[in-house]
Amino acid sequence: MEPWAAVLALLVLLTVGVVAVYAVSLIIAPRGPVGVGPFLSGARPHEHALSRYHVRWYAVTLVFLAFDMEMVFMYPWALVVAEVGAVALVEMFVFLGLLMVGVVYAWREGAFRWA
Repeated sequence: MEPWAAVLALLVLLTVGVVAVYAVSLIIAPRGPVGVGPFLSGARPHEHALSRYHVRWYAVTLVFLAFDMEMVFMYPWALVVAEVGAVALVEMFVFLGLLMVGVVYAWREGAFRWA
């Protein structure tokens, strides 16, 4: 089979699949207007969707993002640490030390107090 024929066949198969999904959706979708409220397992929301959050959630979010980024950097590091050697180990401990400074600062500022 020619390479362009395989690509064309794949595009045709993709188009048929997308059209089939839309057709099934049109067949089984409920008729009439659907509620305009947000999906909340059928329950009515208790507050407006744009209501304000308490300021302490911003600090918690920043701490979460710091640890989330830590995992993003640690996974590739774990794959190459054996090849790179002691330099990679020192760099990771410096990185973890900087994160620990951030955690100590957040702790001192009371970001982890809930009362």
